[in-house]
This record gives sequence, structure tokens and C-alpha cells, in this order.
Amino acid sequence: QLQLVESGGALVQPGGSLRLSCAASGFTFDNYAMAWYRQTPGKERELVASISGGGGATDYGDSVLGRFTISRDNAKNTLYLQMNRLKLEDTALYYCAKGRTSFLIQPRSMTYDNWGQGTQVTVSA
Repeated sequence: QLQLVESGGALVQPGGSLRLSCAASGFTFDNYAMAWYRQTPGKERELVASISGGGGATDYGDSVLGRFTISRDNAKNTLYLQMNRLKLEDTALYYCAKGRTSFLIQPRSMTYDNWGQGTQVTVSA
């Protein structure tokens, strides 16, 4: 059955970089858009970035635009999030999630039905 397993979270200093990975299995990976969400206690869940099935279209939340890059390697069934110039407010539990279709259509309101278990990113001096 479908599985999404995030990894790569760590403690990192402000200004540092981190690369998160999401290993997918149990479905035809390149047929589906994927996304990264993050959540911090006391804050609403935030859509960080999303990517179309083929990787040709991406969308980013305003708070990470220009600093984060979402990508995917469909041959490896893996989703990535490259995080650069990290800030304290990037601290969160990061989840990857599977979309319903391949294309990004109104990406900030799309439904992502399946989530991984999350990987913790902590930005601290």
C-alpha cells in the first residue's frame, strides 16, 4: 500500500541549509503532484511547496519563496525539498503529501490526500 517516508530533518543554525527527502512507494509516483507541508504547535498547517507529476511546474508559499526549492526524481520515487538560508521561523515538522492528479491546478487550494509521518526541522543558534 501507499507509503510516504520523510527524512533529512535535523538541528541547523540560522542561515544554514538542509535537504529533506520523501521516499514514496505503493503508487505510480510520476502520475501525481506532490507537496511539502509544515506544522508548528500553535500555528496553522502551512503549504510550503508543491510540484507537478513531471516536475515541470512548481509553487511556493510566500514565506519560503526564493529560499526553498522543491524537486523530484521520478526514477527514484523520491521528492525533495532543498532548504537554504534557514530562519528560526522555519522550525516545524515537515510532511510530504500526495495529490489527486498530476497537474498543479490552483495549487494553493489543491487537496493532498495522503501524508507521511513527518521529519523535524529545528533552526536554532
